[in-house]
Amino acid sequence: MATLTINAGSSSLKFGIFNGSEVCMRGLASGLGGEAVLNYAHLGAEKVTETLDGNDADAALGRVLAIAEASGFPIEAVGHRIVHGGPDYSRPVVLTEPILQELEELSPLAPLHQPSNLACIRSTQRTFPNARQVGCFDTGFHRTHSYVADTFGLPHELYEAGVRRYGFHGLSYEFISQSLKKTHPKLAAGRVVVMHLGSGASMCAIRDGQSVASTMGFSALDGLPMGTRCGQLDPGVVLWLIQERGLSGDEISHLLYHDSGLKGLSGISGDMRDLEGNDDPGARRAIDYFIHQISRELGALSAALHGLDGIVFTGGIGENSAMVRRRVCEEFKWFDVRLDAVANEAKAQDLTAPGSKVAVLRIETDEEQMIARHAADLL
Repeated sequence: MATLTINAGSSSLKFGIFNGSEVCMRGLASGLGGEAVLNYAHLGAEKVTETLDGNDADAALGRVLAIAEASGFPIEAVGHRIVHGGPDYSRPVVLTEPILQELEELSPLAPLHQPSNLACIRSTQRTFPNARQVGCFDTGFHRTHSYVADTFGLPHELYEAGVRRYGFHGLSYEFISQSLKKTHPKLAAGRVVVMHLGSGASMCAIRDGQSVASTMGFSALDGLPMGTRCGQLDPGVVLWLIQERGLSGDEISHLLYHDSGLKGLSGISGDMRDLEGNDDPGARRAIDYFIHQISRELGALSAALHGLDGIVFTGGIGENSAMVRRRVCEEFKWFDVRLDAVANEAKAQDLTAPGSKVAVLRIETDEEQMIARHAADLL
């Protein structure tokens, strides 16, 4: 059985073709909304690079589905990353029309992701009508939270109505958790904070392989500042924007989702690669705030775990920015976190310096592999 995996993000689209857990093909469409480029390759073959005719997610998906059709692999299942599963979907499911309608109702909670996730499913159904569609939820990994970790200080009936902390990036955290069990079993049984740092960014406190707390909450806006999203924000700011600036709901949504975060702070770009090495005061300001908020959240998540045995960097920034890893560890020297500078620059997996009481790791995440595993297990 060949499984096609579709992972539609806010600015990229990743795909893979798997035979069980074996990777047969991988690809990435990046720069969506700008200069969109698609890179893909069969296992063991040279990478192919294409400039997409259109620069949006629809153009990327259309080309990806055409490649999958022409690949020669019999696609019997398609696994989809779906950002929001709400309170009801904690495990992967075979998608049916009633389930898709329920998931559409969650779109306001993840407007950058949920509509595109569901649009991918509809398109894939038309291209592969005989394949079973499997939904894998980014919120599912966090359903092990306690009530106090999920609730807000609001009337309880709102919690019952679904207003609660859901957490996101769950497929990434699940993959890292499973990887730790294989490579660092003692650490996997302990207290670990995983940092998924990228265009979307969050952190997760994991104890014995289970999510205890997450920086993201009701929506994918909360917690760390991201490429274009604000992160933690006093709700009074939203009231002020309405009452004093007269902004509409749509205007506030655009501000918080598209014009904030690293982009808003720097006035330059929401891409960390554009900010590193840039001497503009805006770039320094954005990076300093990003590091500061990571440090704050690391302290909070360590408290939720009642201690800290290890930290793991993953995601586009976490895996590739030696500067971010170095500065975060410097902020936590007081917790006796020591980083091996040579290993850090070399992008090694184990970055722990001798004498450090906290393990420091860099692990490349693989959400597509996690989706493929779920699809195979379910079917």
